[in-house]
Amino acid sequence: MTALAHVPTGSGQPAAPERAVRSGRYRFLPYLLLLPGAAWLFLFFAVPLFQLAAASLYDPSGSLSTGYALTWAFGNYPDALAAYWPQFTRSFRYAGIALVLALLMGYPLAYAIAQKAGRWKNLLLVCVIAPMFTSFLVRTLAWKTILSDNGWLVGLLRDVHLLASDGRLLATPVAVVLGLTYNFLPFLVLPLYASLERLDHRLLEAASDLYASPVRAFRRVTLPLSMPGLVAGTLLFFIPASGDYINAELLGTPNEYMIGNVIDSAFLVRLDYPQGAALSFLLMAAILAVVFVYLRRAGTEEVL
Repeated sequence: MTALAHVPTGSGQPAAPERAVRSGRYRFLPYLLLLPGAAWLFLFFAVPLFQLAAASLYDPSGSLSTGYALTWAFGNYPDALAAYWPQFTRSFRYAGIALVLALLMGYPLAYAIAQKAGRWKNLLLVCVIAPMFTSFLVRTLAWKTILSDNGWLVGLLRDVHLLASDGRLLATPVAVVLGLTYNFLPFLVLPLYASLERLDHRLLEAASDLYASPVRAFRRVTLPLSMPGLVAGTLLFFIPASGDYINAELLGTPNEYMIGNVIDSAFLVRLDYPQGAALSFLLMAAILAVVFVYLRRAGTEEVL
């Protein structure tokens, strides 16, 4: 039986691959691995964003037939904001109300799935994400049927006198907010579930042993430990909800249109590219400002 050669250890000589890395042979390997993703982001994010920024500075008197000239018309921004300020505020108001409703439903749901569901956990998670297997448009059209004047929901609300005999839900702000809440609720529940599922039960038991009430234990233990999922979930919900236009288009009227509807009309109906591009950048800037303030506030509360 051939004896294995003894390789001395602790001699201080690095192995061959390690020597190759130290010598610089594979120094650029991590950057090469990043190259496909970076190229994708450059071609399909940075370049379109740059083109959109250029379009927002076109001469507003131009058109598709006569062409647009890049005149650095920064006045497009204040003009667009002054013209559609109500749609901006309505977008953030609807998204904020929908977020509150989603939190009231989503947090207990995520907690129940993570901590109380037991062997039904996977089934309940599938129920949360199952609507996303269907088209966003189809799901919204289904809500149009549910909220119709002859639907069961309106009939039930009229029977219990929560809605007037001639009252309606469809084509109202209520319908738009309900549509936003339903369509984006999974984006809130799943990050919350991921945080709550890792919650250590021993911490809650320790809080109980220290005579903390359930409310105090939730405020001092459960809520702080779920903050990463809560912050991620609220952002994943609020950002697309504030820029949505499908729910207002199908469930509302022009009186409920959000800024996304205005941008869609500017690009596809009125063909006013400078105004549509300016409104798009204003929306991005507003969302970034809200996210920045929220993250600063959430970080401060987490530290406290």
